[in-house]
Amino acid sequence: MTNVINKNLSRSISEIHIFVLFSGLAALSWEVIWQLKSTLALGVSAWGTAITLAVTMGGMSLGSVLMGHFLKNKSSVRPLRLYGILELIVGVSGLCLTSAFSFIEIFDSWAYQIMPDSIETVYLFGIVCALGVPTLCLGATIPIIGLASKQYGTSISVLYGLNTLGAACGALIAAFFLIPLFGVLFTIFIISSLNIVIGFMALSLDKGVYTPEINKPKTGLASDFTSSQEFLIVFVTGFATFTLEIAWFRSLTAAFLSTTIAFSIMLCAVLLALGLGARIVPYLRYRKVSLGALLSISGMLILVATPIIERFDYFITPVTDGHPYILFAKWFLLIFYVIGAPMLFLGVALPWVLENQSSTRKWGTLYGLNAFSSILGAIIASWLLLPTIGFAKAAWIAGIMVVLTGVFILKEKRLVYSLLGVLALSVSIGFYSGVGTKRVQISSAINSDVTKILQTYEGPDATVSAVEHENGERTLVIDGFIATSQAATDENMFDVQYMNWMGHLPMLLHSDPKKALVICFGTGQTANAVRKENPETLDIAEVNARVLKLAPYFKANQGVLDDPKVTTIVMDGRAYLRRTTKIYDVITLEPMPPTFAGVNALYSKEFYQLARNKLSDDGMIAQWLPFHLLSPYLSASITRTFQSVFPNSILWIDPTSATGILLGTMDEARDLGGDFPGYARTQIKRPLPEEKVKELATFNKDLLLKFGLYGDEITDDNQILSYGQAAYLIHKNDRENVNRDTTLDILEGIYIE
Repeated sequence: MTNVINKNLSRSISEIHIFVLFSGLAALSWEVIWQLKSTLALGVSAWGTAITLAVTMGGMSLGSVLMGHFLKNKSSVRPLRLYGILELIVGVSGLCLTSAFSFIEIFDSWAYQIMPDSIETVYLFGIVCALGVPTLCLGATIPIIGLASKQYGTSISVLYGLNTLGAACGALIAAFFLIPLFGVLFTIFIISSLNIVIGFMALSLDKGVYTPEINKPKTGLASDFTSSQEFLIVFVTGFATFTLEIAWFRSLTAAFLSTTIAFSIMLCAVLLALGLGARIVPYLRYRKVSLGALLSISGMLILVATPIIERFDYFITPVTDGHPYILFAKWFLLIFYVIGAPMLFLGVALPWVLENQSSTRKWGTLYGLNAFSSILGAIIASWLLLPTIGFAKAAWIAGIMVVLTGVFILKEKRLVYSLLGVLALSVSIGFYSGVGTKRVQISSAINSDVTKILQTYEGPDATVSAVEHENGERTLVIDGFIATSQAATDENMFDVQYMNWMGHLPMLLHSDPKKALVICFGTGQTANAVRKENPETLDIAEVNARVLKLAPYFKANQGVLDDPKVTTIVMDGRAYLRRTTKIYDVITLEPMPPTFAGVNALYSKEFYQLARNKLSDDGMIAQWLPFHLLSPYLSASITRTFQSVFPNSILWIDPTSATGILLGTMDEARDLGGDFPGYARTQIKRPLPEEKVKELATFNKDLLLKFGLYGDEITDDNQILSYGQAAYLIHKNDRENVNRDTTLDILEGIYIE
């Protein structure tokens, strides 16, 4: 009989382990979806990201504390029933997510018209309404997991570790499988279904009422720390973890580029290390390893790892030769090799302290404090440390805090660990590469010929630098990517460049453009070209205010921002179009590379429909098409999507850079490209005569239709550009011949036919 009971108990424990693992997978997948939906509905911004993080972690913190206090005096509890109910609520909330964000988007547009200075408040209100309930429920599961661990005779640190390992899997599954294969809407349905299944699974495993031994003193290692020490441990480790994520990720994005795939890989590496750390807590406690020693070592490893992370841009080549998944695996292994050990030891702390508790109030309060300190660490790192001292020194602060905490709770050998900590700090300082002062991180070998850093800003959203090279050329570098450049000499300053034609072409195709909008400023050459065509007003929407501050370093823009007819709007271009009531004659945009995180929103069908609604009846739109940065499949997909909203469109190819510019008009009856009425404004000097410009407008709407067949329509749902590499690999049997030739080869073949 005893064997049967033990066998059933063992089976129940295994089942609990499984659903806790999958619960973590669903939770991280939700965080990916929440961030994506919030930026689509309310726009990309640093403070928007901070608000979403604050609401997510704040909700989890509050949920944990409230549930812990709710359960603290309960004489009988059914933990799995409560867990199941919370999972069901999260699942049902997920099914309502799309409708909630649709309402928030409408409300945001309405509120902007009457309260344009209250964007942050509206954003906060919207995110709280959409995410408040599920985040509260996710946080509330922590003290319940603690009770379940006691009822079923397992370890809370093991359950917490499995939940975190599930989250690590969720970071990759969402990016590499769910969204590329099913799209956002169906992914939401899948995750909601997973939560609902977990909920019913928990309800079915409920073995009845459990009577917790509330506030009963524990023996053993629990007495090693006072309550104040426990609070210090969970606060510092939560603060340090998110500070490091902000600081280290800022450096790593310069090496791997700011793609969604790269971010998912980095996040998975961190979560895997934290999950493994939690998972080995019972073993470490059994071996009587000192938590103070582990934290001290973690802080030392953080300090030693930071100089290596500073230099990732030296030895990482973000190219996709060979199978992309092999490249992604190399990226993951390299990141995990460097940050795995420090994050693993750091990840031991919270579950270790939770393991010492027997009170739901303490479980809830400690986890809540850890989540709160995580918010604090992310915000302070993003808005204070990075702008003032840079990411490397921000990481030093995190490492020092962890070392000091470890030394503080040590019972012996404090001097030894203190001296080792000083040595680790000396190594970090001694090998500091001078990022932002002596060099900038650029994801290519071109870093070696940078002779002068004109200005660098490390902000909450990006690191932006203006640099000068040996040949005198100046470039704008954003998170390691050379966004745009300016020629070295005055005589070449205004030569034929695609940035100039991004401005000239749509203005020349319009007979009398009075109102123009430039989305994404860069170095200002496009905006200046638009201004030269003499519109009555020119609006510039730029998401990063620091890019505008660097404008004086680039003479090619000829001080465009000082022109009284120019108005700058520091805002995501898509969000601005949705919020404004203005109608424009010309819209031109040249965002960051399409595959960068968040940029899909400026190439999707929904965006083009929004832009169409803000154009006059004969309005023109110009869209950058960077062949050199995209596979033929993605180039064709952008073309197909653009033409689905602007059927009357042409492709103009810059003779210098061979970069494409898509041009579309609201006037579907017009022979687009057959004439450029703007040349009648003879007082304006342009780099090329009208006949040459006509000659370069090679691909008319019929030829573009043929090219578009090589791709698929890009939508907010399928996120082809953000998850394009994974999407292509999944669907490559349908596109087997697309990437055999370059985009220009395919276009040439279509033209010859």
